[in-house]
Amino acid sequence: MLLPTITFLFLVLGTSGAVDTICVDRNITDGETIVSANEMFELGFFSPGGSKNRYLGIWFKNTSPHTVVWVANRKSALNNTSGTVIFGSHGILSIVNIGGTIIWSSSKASGTNVIPTAQLLDTGNLVIKDENSVVWQSFDYLGDTFISGMKLGKNLVTGRETYSRSWRSVDDPFPGMYTIRLFMVKGKYPQVYIRRSSVIQTRLGPFDGVEFAGRPNSRHDVNRMYKTEMVVTDKEIYFRYTANSTVRASRSVMTPGGKLEIWVLTMQNHEWMQDFTIPTDYCDNYGLCGPYGSCSTDTYPNCECLKGFEQKDEPYDLNSYNWTIGCRRSVALDCGPGEKFIKLSSMKLPDTQNVVFDGTMSLQECEVACKDNCSCTAYANPNVTRGSVGCLRWFGDLIDVRVYSMNGQDLYVRLAASELLEGNSISKSNFSKKYGILIAILLTSSVAVLGCAVAYACKKKKIKRHMKGNRYAFHKMNAAVQIEDLDELPFFSLHEIAEATDNFSIRNKIGEGGFGPVYKGVLKDKREVAVKRLSETSHQGLDEFKNEVICIAKLQHRNLVKLVGYCIHRNEMILIYEYMPNKSLDAFILDETRRSILDWPKRFHIINGMARGILYLHQDSRLQIIHRDLKAANILLDNDMNPKIADFGLARKFVGSDNSVKTKRVMGTYGYISPEYALHGQFSTKSDVFSFGVLVLEIVSGNKNRGFSHEDHSDTLLGHAWRLYKENRSIELMCPSLRDSCIISEVLRSIHVGLLCVQHHAQDRPTMFSVVLMLVSEGVLPKPKQPAFFTGPSEVQSLSSGNEYTITQLYAR
Repeated sequence: MLLPTITFLFLVLGTSGAVDTICVDRNITDGETIVSANEMFELGFFSPGGSKNRYLGIWFKNTSPHTVVWVANRKSALNNTSGTVIFGSHGILSIVNIGGTIIWSSSKASGTNVIPTAQLLDTGNLVIKDENSVVWQSFDYLGDTFISGMKLGKNLVTGRETYSRSWRSVDDPFPGMYTIRLFMVKGKYPQVYIRRSSVIQTRLGPFDGVEFAGRPNSRHDVNRMYKTEMVVTDKEIYFRYTANSTVRASRSVMTPGGKLEIWVLTMQNHEWMQDFTIPTDYCDNYGLCGPYGSCSTDTYPNCECLKGFEQKDEPYDLNSYNWTIGCRRSVALDCGPGEKFIKLSSMKLPDTQNVVFDGTMSLQECEVACKDNCSCTAYANPNVTRGSVGCLRWFGDLIDVRVYSMNGQDLYVRLAASELLEGNSISKSNFSKKYGILIAILLTSSVAVLGCAVAYACKKKKIKRHMKGNRYAFHKMNAAVQIEDLDELPFFSLHEIAEATDNFSIRNKIGEGGFGPVYKGVLKDKREVAVKRLSETSHQGLDEFKNEVICIAKLQHRNLVKLVGYCIHRNEMILIYEYMPNKSLDAFILDETRRSILDWPKRFHIINGMARGILYLHQDSRLQIIHRDLKAANILLDNDMNPKIADFGLARKFVGSDNSVKTKRVMGTYGYISPEYALHGQFSTKSDVFSFGVLVLEIVSGNKNRGFSHEDHSDTLLGHAWRLYKENRSIELMCPSLRDSCIISEVLRSIHVGLLCVQHHAQDRPTMFSVVLMLVSEGVLPKPKQPAFFTGPSEVQSLSSGNEYTITQLYAR
């Protein structure tokens, strides 16, 4: 982050009398003495990253990398090396540019009859003192970094709030879009929010007596590298932490991309080591499961309703349900005497904005208080320390609940009497009633099971009857695919599909690919679907149909399109998918009029979603899959612009590793095929990585790789991106429509990752696991090598493979 060349260094540790201007009118080179405190901190002018602007700041001394903790003039940079720091008798610290204009100053410290002094303390705090006290300090004006001794909170007497705000980019300390602030309302319970502008992104908390509970893998032990503390008094509310004896220092940073990173500087060396990052996982996104919904990373889908609650709408598919709608009570409360509380363990306690807190109540007293108030929906003891007391009572919806695999807390949720089975307290009269209900349930269940068995047998007969319409097709299919592979999917008759699509009306046609035409349809249950019908002229046939069914039927991931069912009738082969209202990615990024709809946050979200979907295919799915045809037209977008990978007709399974496989027939799409596949018929997971890299560069630039042209050279899009990267001009690749919404650090990182993915040699490309980590972290990336298909047209017409016995052919799809 820091280029440590220092100019016009402020040297004042104290002054008296008339106005004093103390500065050094020359350049200070690396290694010269500068203002420091206790060998830990230094103060001076610096230029961040690749910027030429100058800022007065404080940073850690002799650490790798150089780390800035505070910037004075973050809103008003010096654009040259002619700046002066002035410290006057009024105790005001100022930065003056070459024209004599004050571009930054501290607040007025005191009257004129005092002797002001300025000092950089060994805590890293720059203070201005009068004879009796500190009248101004840098710790009251936090930047993006929070270190030991700083306070995150509010002075209730003066009204001053201190909170961290991200830089605009790694090169620009101007206040960015993300803040981390302590929520503090009198009578409420402290917790911390990460916000993007005013929108909550992540919640840490509530504070459990040891730390904020928004950290899934927290460890409450004596070996922690820093101690956290929450202070709540009549005068102030704040959070702070101090490093313990095992580390030299610790810091938290609010990054330009909206992540809170915690770093420690160990005693053994002077290098920073990252402890953890928030958000940590998908469930750290605020309120994504809605009211009374709970998130867990151990289940799929990740959201479910709390016990005693049900989804507000009846979804046709749990995976596509809009969970932000949340859940409702299965049985309404009536404030009757039978209402009790169910204990939910290992939970992240809900948002505390609508709670009442009492620090003197025991857990039993808390239950009584909550039960006596009909509006109280849940209660908990937030404090995990031994013998602790404390009572949180929620009034209203429970928001932002999640399940932890360890170190969660107990939450007690109010439920209606009928939702609870009190086995030890059932009276004899109630026992008979419940016994009768149990018998009725068992009889009903038996009838239901019998009905399901009959229905299943009828469905099997129906499937076989339809498939016997063309015995040759049936036997060929059954020989290549075990019939049970198809039994996992719903079968639709040709009549049902024809009815859903208005007999395959041209009005309902929404596209066409290598498989054949695609129609929009509406099933009897009102579900909107996309109907993919095999074309008689398609290069794909039964093998591709079978391949797609086997691959996608066994895969479930939020970034993969869902296969709803299939139809085989004589010569007809049809696949039915969930309908994607926003169609494909290329309909946006390559369209002059629609590309502005995709601002940078949406594009970066799509890039990350694609990466997670491909990682699932390569590593985490039951069937490890190489897609082989990743392109913009095969990335579909749902209502919320979530990307979903489609078209598995060319996909291939592999087991255990990504060793290359050879094929005599190369099929794919010009501009996305890796060189080893195009030239030698070899494909592997790195082939998908190459295609992903092309997609990333297309998303950032708004240009298609195939057919790309530039007035100054004949490079492909990959070559153009490589040229700009070498000249340190990568930002010029960005689509002009993104200027107002982009986060420069994310754009540059995406381009860099894209170039790593399209390197010529497969072994040089990263795995998708590494790609996902590189996109979400802010560490140093390896330097890319020259990409494949650097110059000339991006398509290859006909190529002789390395195998003398075969000719590789490419089919445009």
